[in-house]
Amino acid sequence: MITSHFALPLLIRRPGGLVVEVGDGTKAYNEENYRLSVFYDLAKTSVNRLAFGWAHELKPYDCTAVALTPGWLRSEAMLEHFGVTEANWRDGAAKDPHFLISETPAVAALAADADRARWSGRSVSAGELAKVYGFTDVDGSQPDAYRYLTEVVDVGKPADVTGYR
Repeated sequence: MITSHFALPLLIRRPGGLVVEVGDGTKAYNEENYRLSVFYDLAKTSVNRLAFGWAHELKPYDCTAVALTPGWLRSEAMLEHFGVTEANWRDGAAKDPHFLISETPAVAALAADADRARWSGRSVSAGELAKVYGFTDVDGSQPDAYRYLTEVVDVGKPADVTGYR
């Protein structure tokens, strides 16, 4: 909110601006799943509500606000945690086999969409956007982490990303 307090006045100077709140869990997923503790749960769900609120406040300026959840983000910090690099990231499965559903972040397709306002106020996963825009992760696949979470992890099935990448 502090960053937005300073950034949004710059954003509204020209129509078409985009604010992407990056969260953990789509609105639909977080509404159905308790996220470890009340504090963690609140932090994860509030990002979606923040994008919803920004969408209303930015509408008069023809700007868009979206909450994006990248699934299991394969960031530099996560690569370090798993003791791998982008070149051998699949080796992280030795620590946690579900790491194979991890993905790199993707916002460029959303930013390039002249009709991005259709997403305003919504909570979307990177997997959902990949299907709409046709982009792929750096390995050429289209990971669908939240479908995987719901259909594999949350129901206790063994790790298997077949059909989810």
